[in-house]
Amino acid sequence: MGMEMRQELKLSQQLVMTPQLQQAIRLLQLSRMELAELVHEEMLENPLMDDEMDLDSERSREREEMGGENDIRQQTEAAGNTETAIEGSMVDGVAQTEISGDASAVNEIDWENYLDSYSSGPSAGPSFRGDGEEMPSLEQTLTKPPSLHDHLAWQLKMTNLPPEQLEIGMTILGNIDADGYFKDPPLTELAADLGVPEELCEIVLEKIQTFDPTGIGARSLAECMMIQCIAVGQDDDLAIKMIKSHLGNLEKKNYQAIARDLKQPLEEIYEAAKVIMEFDPRPGRQYSSDDPHYVTPDVYIHKVGDKYFVVPNDDGLPKLKISGFYKNAIGSGAASKDYVQDKLRSAQWLIRSIQQRQRTIIKVAESILKFQREFFDKGIAHLKPLILRDVAEDIGMHESTVSRVTTSKYVHTPQGIFELKFFFNSGISRTNGEDLASQAVKSKIKELVTAEDVKRPHSDQKIVELLKKTGIDIARRTVAKYREQLGILSSSKRKQVF
Repeated sequence: MGMEMRQELKLSQQLVMTPQLQQAIRLLQLSRMELAELVHEEMLENPLMDDEMDLDSERSREREEMGGENDIRQQTEAAGNTETAIEGSMVDGVAQTEISGDASAVNEIDWENYLDSYSSGPSAGPSFRGDGEEMPSLEQTLTKPPSLHDHLAWQLKMTNLPPEQLEIGMTILGNIDADGYFKDPPLTELAADLGVPEELCEIVLEKIQTFDPTGIGARSLAECMMIQCIAVGQDDDLAIKMIKSHLGNLEKKNYQAIARDLKQPLEEIYEAAKVIMEFDPRPGRQYSSDDPHYVTPDVYIHKVGDKYFVVPNDDGLPKLKISGFYKNAIGSGAASKDYVQDKLRSAQWLIRSIQQRQRTIIKVAESILKFQREFFDKGIAHLKPLILRDVAEDIGMHESTVSRVTTSKYVHTPQGIFELKFFFNSGISRTNGEDLASQAVKSKIKELVTAEDVKRPHSDQKIVELLKKTGIDIARRTVAKYREQLGILSSSKRKQVF
């Protein structure tokens, strides 16, 4: 078969995502905080973008400065003949001040008393506390609380251990997890890596286990409990035996099995269990460095009378506008014209994209309000099943667009602050024919557990039967799944014997 070269003209049509469209999609899925950060970065890179709030504050500062200059000018004119001229000169490398004019104004100052009070006055350092001044202590001015490792390292350095053992101790501290346990690597492996005897590492670990918080450095839950048991003076045989051999029964609160195995009265088992239950199974969590997550709603839903109104939240976001100074510089030259036009197009597209983002969020919020009207009127028990497709068809957009809009976006409602994803739930069939949202079923399960008798808590099967009486027919495994998602323990672990 012969090969030849020839030209062909072929017409085809395809969808190409322009950089502007990619930017619009990216803006749509950003959270409020990420959007504010992106806008500030764009304002630093693009000189054509201005913030109206900054312009207003700058004008007010200029007015204040002009008013201040007028006040100074008036005070200077009122001084009249009492004006004093101060001229500086240098004599032998020392600055000398020559005062000319009316010397009576200078003699009015009691320089001796001023110097005496200055030299005998207290220091103006951070530790100075004047009369009546309420200032925070140095500990309260720290930028962040001490971590668990910092707290333990401080205690280790306060001991009188030799340098070799201090090095072993710092290595052990570096392997203590956030819960306060020393689980990995094993002490044998750590001693081999450091090239020291395992007995020496054991001695250092026992020293660390006496540190605060109590129970730190344990290699297992049983060891953690025993350390705390000894620390509170409850090192009797019964408590130690219960911790060593019956942690599982303690967790299940099966005290009868413990009493039969240890051949002890049930009342004594109860007393020992009360002490053990006060111990902290995760002693390191009080030094957790998890910062609180603050939520700023992207949109508000206000109720006025019988009507609801959806209002965007623009507080904290820069109000962008095109700078008139650079817009007028387009005709100043060819190079500057191209630069300004390029930045102008970029700024205009960003402003339009942000406006389109706000309009899309408002549309989605209004659609959710229409579908979930009973929730806004009566509460979470009346939440209805809803999927992305329902809202997408209602507002004439694609499901992916609705998914981007509802991710990391929050709404302030009369029922509280919720993520927009919260309103999308799968449906649970009811005996009366109406579907109920899974979130409403979880709320009902939580109500049943809250109202139960703590000495006779509801089992999962009992919850199924109670829900069936209200028209909710679900399986026991579904109740167990929802209970675990809500962080509710099983009935055996919720039971309170004493």
